[in-house]
Amino acid sequence: MTQQFINRIELVGRVGQDPATHYFESGAMKTTLTLAVKPPYKSDLPMWWDLELWGNIAQVATDWVRKGSTIGVAGELKFDVWVDKNSGLPRSKPVIRVSELELISSSKRGEEPNASSHAPQASIANANF
Repeated sequence: MTQQFINRIELVGRVGQDPATHYFESGAMKTTLTLAVKPPYKSDLPMWWDLELWGNIAQVATDWVRKGSTIGVAGELKFDVWVDKNSGLPRSKPVIRVSELELISSSKRGEEPNASSHAPQASIANANF
């Protein structure tokens, strides 16, 4: 019997800040942002998630996603681990490595949110890493 493991998370929410994009000497591109997801139960506090996007999907996020945009993402849950510089203690935080991005409401960077040209209602799937 073959065991199969699944690490997949799907979220829909609003972006907390404009994407931060980093370019590497290798030509790779990484975009990070946060996503606020309102829980299904009665609560005024959203759950905040850190997102990490690479390659083509990072470029789409850089061009089309802005603070306040509503997006849907799917990807895998991973943990960034480091040693705290001040205390010397190990630290970690959950991060979603996005492999699929759906632009639900967004505008191309530099355009007004209610501009006539909006992103297509399409999914970008199976990003190349």
